[in-house]
Amino acid sequence: MARVPELQTIIDALDEPSLLLDGTRVVMANGAAVELFSNLRVGSDVRLAIRNPIALDHIIAGEPGDVEMAGIDRPERPWLLSIRKVGDQLVLARLVDRSAARAAEKMRVDFVANASHELRTPLATILGYAETLADGEFDAESNAKFGSIIRSEAQRMLRVVEDLMSLSRIEADRFVAPRDRVDLGEVAETSVSQCRSMADQRSCSIELHIDAETPVVRGDRPQLIQLLDNLIGNALRYGCMGPGSVVRVSVRREGNSAVLSVSDTGEGIPREHLPRLTERFYRVDEARSRSSGGTGLGLAIVKHIVERHRGTLAIRSSRGEGTDVSVRLPLA
Repeated sequence: MARVPELQTIIDALDEPSLLLDGTRVVMANGAAVELFSNLRVGSDVRLAIRNPIALDHIIAGEPGDVEMAGIDRPERPWLLSIRKVGDQLVLARLVDRSAARAAEKMRVDFVANASHELRTPLATILGYAETLADGEFDAESNAKFGSIIRSEAQRMLRVVEDLMSLSRIEADRFVAPRDRVDLGEVAETSVSQCRSMADQRSCSIELHIDAETPVVRGDRPQLIQLLDNLIGNALRYGCMGPGSVVRVSVRREGNSAVLSVSDTGEGIPREHLPRLTERFYRVDEARSRSSGGTGLGLAIVKHIVERHRGTLAIRSSRGEGTDVSVRLPLA
């Protein structure tokens, strides 16, 4: 067995709270364990520090194995207790915080459930109207109306699938920093041009301002256009309050950064919703979002594009004051 100083060095190197025990006596403990258990003292009885009966049963039994549990420190915090023998007498007890893993698993489950819901709803509509048409008992006007609804719902499903595929591609490249030199002024001009027809449909105008010295960044041009398309699209959907409404797009330099900004003068977003806007399928108003053609994935895509470009995203809004979204990227 390793000498005591060597064991202490090894235990201190572990990030997780770790204890070395001889029966119920604490022989060694690292800093993380001392921080977790305020009553923990080397040489004292482990039962004075750890009050969870399940954890104590496994630690005192000393049988090698892993067990998941909660209630070590807070009732809702999940832990993995790992027990290992060290020589003939000593037992190493290591606690691994499972909060991040549980949160990731919940996110995956919620994502699958939300994606299924987003696809199932229009699919049910399509099937219903298709069955109605199959009966063949309606006039040409009714058939045309049903066909239009089927087309609209199919297009909605296609938008969701395309956004999911786009999000998957962006996530796959998230650790690969873009290397092309991209003129953000040209990106903004392209994106604004693509969104003009949508602005006309909503009786809204788009104003574009680009600094005389156009910022250039290291980036992925198609992704940056997609980012700006999503931001302008959101501003047109939710920030246009009728004729005379304006969406402002600006591209400027600030120090060593380039800043893309999209602002509107719409109803704004209540502050309690702001922290969750970049979650997949999160909507402030579900009915309005769906009726306006939103998939609930636009800002999630924006967030991942910004992260891949090593930038930052800021969303400022409040009721009755409109919304301003700014993306800050490092200059090339």
